[in-house]
Amino acid sequence: MPVNDPEDIAQLRHLGTGDAAVAVPRELLVNHGPKEVNRVPELIGLEEFGKLFKTFEHTAWHLETRRGYASDRDDDGYRVFTQTGSAPCDLDSEWCTNIRRQTAAGKTVGRVRVVDNPPTEGQLFLLDYAKCNAATGEDVRSLWRADFDRLNVPAEDWWLFDSRLVAILRFDASDVLVNVEVVTDPAEVLRYCQVRDAVTHHAVPYDQFAALVADQ
Repeated sequence: MPVNDPEDIAQLRHLGTGDAAVAVPRELLVNHGPKEVNRVPELIGLEEFGKLFKTFEHTAWHLETRRGYASDRDDDGYRVFTQTGSAPCDLDSEWCTNIRRQTAAGKTVGRVRVVDNPPTEGQLFLLDYAKCNAATGEDVRSLWRADFDRLNVPAEDWWLFDSRLVAILRFDASDVLVNVEVVTDPAEVLRYCQVRDAVTHHAVPYDQFAALVADQ
């Protein structure tokens, strides 16, 4: 449809004399716009990935599907957990301080962790550590892997920022993070948003889930 509002036209750049502007529905751009024949992954470094947690505007959401993470096993808190059954919580750490700052500003941070039955040691560690995530203002939930598998969605690890950018985390066989792929194509991002909604709907708050595990 033609763009006739003077305020809208004033925002357009490089509009020449005699040129006309039209508004194209987003759905048309997503479904009928040109697509890459051979998709080339866009990789970013860990430093750039870390900046996303400070610059997101509204929401940050994480899906965790692995049975363990090398970064957890290398942490002193993990060793304390294996000895005592309780994960220590440092709310003054750089991570916790930033997430508290973001949630205090009204932003939403959440995650769903997929858990095997019975849970692995790494999953039990994260389930206990969820109390620390929650203390920073995160919405932390868990989901049995059998229930996750029924959703028929890819078992990937990723962060979704502001429902416009997906950061897919790639790991090697030793659970070490090797690279981060960024996806911004609207149609692709929409699919990840749909996965987030479905997974969140079926997931259980971490404290309720912990009670279920304890009762087994």
